[in-house]
Amino acid sequence: MKFCIEQTHTTFVNIFKLYMEPFTGLTRPEDLVGVLTERGSRYGAFMGHAGVTCKLKDVIRAELNHRSKQLEVDQLEALDMICHKIGRIINGDADYDDSWRDIAGYSMLVCDRLNGIVR
Repeated sequence: MKFCIEQTHTTFVNIFKLYMEPFTGLTRPEDLVGVLTERGSRYGAFMGHAGVTCKLKDVIRAELNHRSKQLEVDQLEALDMICHKIGRIINGDADYDDSWRDIAGYSMLVCDRLNGIVR
């Protein structure tokens, strides 16, 4: 049993290094704990954030469905990300200006594309 646990941990560490390190700069799974702790103090408990965000997304999808309306993929993704940022604002630090700036940024990406500027 101990071998199986050690082997599983080794596999996890290898997967972490392969997929996470290039994007995050983190070299060990243990380093992620600090990031998660910092994010939790800024944005609140993840379950609270997830609850708010999922409710917002559910409303948007239900209303689009009710109207038989389809959005372009960038519009839908921008709305999803805006819901994500709103969830962070509601569940966590509402005075963190980066969340508000991100909302404007996702809106601007769609606006730009509608005006022929693709980023």
